[in-house]
Amino acid sequence: MIGQLSKEEVNRKLLHIIAVVLPVLIFYGPIYYDLSRLFMVGLIFFLFIFSLMIEFFRFKIKSFSAWFTSAFGSMMRVDEKKQLTGATYVLGGSAICSLLSTYSEDIAVTAFISLTLFILGDAVAAIVGKAIGRIRVGDKTLEGALGCFVCCAIVAGLVFPQLPCFVKYWGSDISTPEIIILAATVSILELFPIKYDRLILNDNLYVPAVTTVIMYLVHS
Repeated sequence: MIGQLSKEEVNRKLLHIIAVVLPVLIFYGPIYYDLSRLFMVGLIFFLFIFSLMIEFFRFKIKSFSAWFTSAFGSMMRVDEKKQLTGATYVLGGSAICSLLSTYSEDIAVTAFISLTLFILGDAVAAIVGKAIGRIRVGDKTLEGALGCFVCCAIVAGLVFPQLPCFVKYWGSDISTPEIIILAATVSILELFPIKYDRLILNDNLYVPAVTTVIMYLVHS
């Protein structure tokens, strides 16, 4: 595993990080632009459905598939050649979080931090795991999980308290136990994917939502 970090993987994860715009839209759209949370749900689901359409064309239309592969193939993993891409799953996970955010403002701010930390932590886990990972845990590495934990803890503890409106909607300064639980939840769920027989759920789809629910219960 060690030394397998490629330029393509770095580019893939840098593109992945751009997805932080999704939790920013979900949380700040209604606050700064007077958009309803239902509108944000519609917007995120539109992007998700659009991505699913792209995937459908990729699988069914050879000419489109050839163009897509030439444009993005270098950033795709081998298993994504015949499956949905990680980007589509990220949009799916974001859509679920946007739906959860309509329940209350407490859930909205929790979904904001949970989805953001997952996007950043997952990217760090992949980069660290492929760069220096030695201890394998299934298809992933312990070093990657530790990198994810450190990233999530730093961002939750140092960055989020400085963001506009976060402390107001969180209700208080985020506590050290909450930071640890957040970072640990994202890291553990990312490290141990949910499996059912031969089916392995993509962590981009469920980790943000599960983390949101867990942290909502912890913080309430």
